[in-house]
Amino acid sequence: MHRYRSQTCADLRASHVGSTTRLSGWVHRVRDHGGVLFIDLRDHYGITQVVVDPDSNGFAIAETVRSEWVIRIDGDVKARSAETVNAGLPTGEIEVYARDIEVLSKAAELPMPVFGEQEYPEDIRLAYRFLDLRRETLHQNIMTRTDVIHDLRTRMREASFNEFSTPILTASSPEGARDFLVPSRIHPGEFYALPQAPQQYKQLIMMSGFDKYFQIAPCFRDEDPRADRLPGEFYQLDLEMSFVEQEDVLATMEPVIRDCFKAFAGDKTVTETFPRIPYAEAMRKYGSDKPDLRNPIEMQEVTEHFAGSGFQVFAGMIERDPNVEVWAIPVKGAGSRKHCDRMNSWAQQQGQPGMGYIFWRELEGKFDAAGPIAKNIGGERSEAIRNQLGLELGDAVFFAAGDPKKFASFAGEARTRAGEEAGLINENAFEFCWIVDFPFYEWDEEAKKVEFSHNPFSMPKGGLEALENEDPLTINAMQYDMVCNGFELASGGIRNHLPETMVKAFEIAGMSKQTVEERFGGLYRAFQYGAPPHGGMAAGIDRIVMLLCGAKNLREITMFPMNQQAKDLLMGAPSGVDKAQLKDLHLKLNLPRE
Repeated sequence: MHRYRSQTCADLRASHVGSTTRLSGWVHRVRDHGGVLFIDLRDHYGITQVVVDPDSNGFAIAETVRSEWVIRIDGDVKARSAETVNAGLPTGEIEVYARDIEVLSKAAELPMPVFGEQEYPEDIRLAYRFLDLRRETLHQNIMTRTDVIHDLRTRMREASFNEFSTPILTASSPEGARDFLVPSRIHPGEFYALPQAPQQYKQLIMMSGFDKYFQIAPCFRDEDPRADRLPGEFYQLDLEMSFVEQEDVLATMEPVIRDCFKAFAGDKTVTETFPRIPYAEAMRKYGSDKPDLRNPIEMQEVTEHFAGSGFQVFAGMIERDPNVEVWAIPVKGAGSRKHCDRMNSWAQQQGQPGMGYIFWRELEGKFDAAGPIAKNIGGERSEAIRNQLGLELGDAVFFAAGDPKKFASFAGEARTRAGEEAGLINENAFEFCWIVDFPFYEWDEEAKKVEFSHNPFSMPKGGLEALENEDPLTINAMQYDMVCNGFELASGGIRNHLPETMVKAFEIAGMSKQTVEERFGGLYRAFQYGAPPHGGMAAGIDRIVMLLCGAKNLREITMFPMNQQAKDLLMGAPSGVDKAQLKDLHLKLNLPRE
């Protein structure tokens, strides 16, 4: 028999009754039932109940074991009585009567419990992550992550993509965040950068004649903490294709992601065909470029109903500024003063003066528009709003007004809040869409200059002619995002593969041709020697797994994450280094004064 086990703690079934077994694992918990000890023995695969009676050779040892000790057990597999069968456990029909027990290693007093799923302070969980990872939910989340990555790899290979690895030590690149820099010992005063993404390398792979590339790529960004991204590093399904247009990329990747979700979605539904929504439409309907389509609320403009009305707050704004619009957020089933007051209170908590509303109730057998706004604009205008929005008795509408560029995101948040308050969110669905036609540039008010709004390597719609003859802020890009349940899961674009178009695009954003050649020399040179039209995207592995696991935090699906201060509490990183290491790297520290 094997030194440690003949089966795992998930293997034994009723068919094994009458056989002997050897199991090894962690003591999940110990129970004393009238002198007979019950040990739940756990390994990576599952749990088996072990019975140790006073006549067993291992009883004396069993009395000493504690939670998380690692032990080996030899015993006989017996059937549980009908009343003690545990239907919730794969091994629940049997138990192992121990004949011999060996302690393989002891565990000190635990700083946090492994048995049970109770909440525990995050700093303790991260400092003792090896214990945290033993807990059932987190352990299973990590295995789901492994299975999802394997599934994606398989689907990419079936779609004729080849997996290539790109360098980790590379040059600094303007991906929109700070680089992690690595000083060079061999080249004093010079630095490598950890890749924010394999963007330039994957384009160079297309230049090199490889038709379809992918990898599960680590990406490094020295960003401030964000709720939807792990500090320091994250992983993405990165891919690129040659001789493609935008629709080719979307049509190729939609079934890969959709079918992966179907494989792990359980009882939840998955969008069969992802709608394509232009960016401008998404902002107007949902107030977001990553809309949660589980929420059925769609906003509409209702400015005309307030122009010249008795509600002077809106009417005055419309009269003074031609950019002012009034947006309506129609909510089915929200037609009560209590519901409307909650939304108004929420808006005030967001720093707004409040949130105007109208709700409809029945009065003397007729529709009655209630609320301060309805009183000010009158019944005719209120009825026109109701008809435009298709609202009925018991429904409500909330309003946001001003320059849409300034209030659209707030309106989107209000749409989300209203949908949650009214119970309209379909929690049993993964609702996907593509957001397309992103603006190529945006105006940086602080710097007073035009900046890239998304990926600087994308092709502008209209190409060089548009860059030379159109207002940059009106040009759209061949860029697209995949969105699911309010999360951006992937982003990509058709690349700008023409050197003169690339230079012009960066010149508009304030970079000279010389700067482009210096910063993107490899890519720029490659474009001189026959560049195929190409495009691709990158999908966030962490967010995909988070959604599929139903987790609320990315740290719940990552094996060894940092905390929100970008510190690894388990390994003690970042940490200081000694003077000899600094000398080798030709560095001196210039630390801020405390």
